Amino acid sequence: MRILVITGTGTEVGKTVTTAAVAAAALAAGRSVAVLKAAQTGVRPDEPGDAAEVARLAGAVTTTELARYPEPLAPGTAARRAGMTPVRPQDVAEAAAKLATDHDLVLVEGAGGLLVRFDPAGGTLADAAQLLRAPVLVVASAGLGTLNTTELTARELRGRQLDLLGVVIGSWPPSPDLASRCNLTDLPDVSAAPLLGALPAGAATLTPTDFHTHAPSWLAPRLHGTWDAEGFRGREGA
Repeated sequence: MRILVITGTGTEVGKTVTTAAVAAAALAAGRSVAVLKAAQTGVRPDEPGDAAEVARLAGAVTTTELARYPEPLAPGTAARRAGMTPVRPQDVAEAAAKLATDHDLVLVEGAGGLLVRFDPAGGTLADAAQLLRAPVLVVASAGLGTLNTTELTARELRGRQLDLLGVVIGSWPPSPDLASRCNLTDLPDVSAAPLLGALPAGAATLTPTDFHTHAPSWLAPRLHGTWDAEGFRGREGA
């Protein structure tokens, strides 16, 4: 796996911190890593964006941001309102392919969910993944409501004949409720893909050293980690 596309079931599900964890685990395994942020919205030119946050937490990764728009909106909408050039799926695919020539792993982080529009033609992260023929990792929330959005995302990926690598829970609560515990079993069922990790809530507040140290324990071996889904379910009483 040279290129991995990382999307979420929506906004604020832990996509950036999951990208950082995957990057940190790959670095710990001795791989060189690049992180490509397709489009950054809602951040001023002088503020650090998601790619910078990944680098802060994960360590020595190459970061690239294709476009930045000031308003916290879908990239296509933000570009239009700012009178700026939108990002096209082809732009994302070309940038990722170029990074892949010099890195063992390229992580392509989208904006929001899989079908958030990048441009007036309706181009999305799913289109970029198709151009790249790259697997997709879906980041989902832990609690009530996540089964529907995860299944919808998985169905869209399969409808496009894209490889759904698996699902990662972007923020696992310290005291999970019944819905969250049940979702450990139900998420793989509704997505027809393995559960590949669960990041603890507040992982982004750790020091970079602690984050880098613990990241592999949050992710399954397929993502260069040591996390075990069955053992985790047993500890959480799922």
